[in-house]
Amino acid sequence: MSHTGKWPRLAAVAASAVVALSLAACGSGGGGGGAESGAASGGGAGGTIKIGFSQLGAESGWRTASTESIKSSLTADKGFDLTFVDAQQKQENQIKALRDFIAQDVDVIAFAPVIETGWDEVLQEVKDAGIPVILVDRTIKTSVDKSYVTHIGSDMASEGKAAGEWVKKNVPDAKIFELQGTMGSGPQIDREKAFDEVVGADKILGKASGNFTRAEGKTAMEAALQAHPNMNLVFAHNDDMGLGAIEAIEAAGKVPGKDIKIVTIDGVRDGLQALVDKKFNYVVECNPIFGEQLAELVKKVAAGESVPEKTVVEDKAFDQTITQAEVDARAY
Repeated sequence: MSHTGKWPRLAAVAASAVVALSLAACGSGGGGGGAESGAASGGGAGGTIKIGFSQLGAESGWRTASTESIKSSLTADKGFDLTFVDAQQKQENQIKALRDFIAQDVDVIAFAPVIETGWDEVLQEVKDAGIPVILVDRTIKTSVDKSYVTHIGSDMASEGKAAGEWVKKNVPDAKIFELQGTMGSGPQIDREKAFDEVVGADKILGKASGNFTRAEGKTAMEAALQAHPNMNLVFAHNDDMGLGAIEAIEAAGKVPGKDIKIVTIDGVRDGLQALVDKKFNYVVECNPIFGEQLAELVKKVAAGESVPEKTVVEDKAFDQTITQAEVDARAY
């Protein structure tokens, strides 16, 4: 497909999109690497849509499930020629990927941004090339007008609010330590702000970033237990950091879920298993299974059709009443 004239048609669709959506994102980034092509090159021949997708990483169960959902939905037999790049949680890798997508003359670019800022230059290049952009999971802040057409992902502020409301209702004497996600990322910013506003700043003893990973969550929790021996609740921006916190709490001779309650966001199987085991107390879901919804958006955007400025993925929440059968039935 040629991009000549495509972006002007899509500009009207994107005109209503604000520079920074209130949505943010789930999970984080990490390992893996390289680019993969899901179909033979053909640049849109025979109706095939060439799409370049940059995932921010592969550090957690959530991110892995998200990637698998997207890859299984953007396959050759479904009309897509997918080039997939894992950015390994580095913005410079994503910027390079976006420039490579321009060079490959893809029809649509989609990416889950590592952090919110620092995209202006490359997005201007993408816009000048006439290639429409779909933001996946996380959002950005940019001064480039109409830099993307649409966003698909969860409402991260709502997730932080839900976590905060549970704490306020169920642990009124909470002395909270907060395990933050990757600093500067959409989920870290939006979840933290919404949660803090609900529970009140006076309830929060301290904060540290666990970078959305289990290992760094454990390390941050070990230091927090030394610095704040009176804490009785941990709010982790994702399940993996909460699971790391469990290890640190148990190593310190305390009982997770009892001596120190744990509230997290994501809803991956390991996190929900911790609920069944009474080590987590409350989990707000961030649903990673939206590959089919993304595929439909890609088709419409490539065809120049109107799309909503944002598609909010439905999330649920779980407490310790969840059953083992429910956990075993989870797709991720």
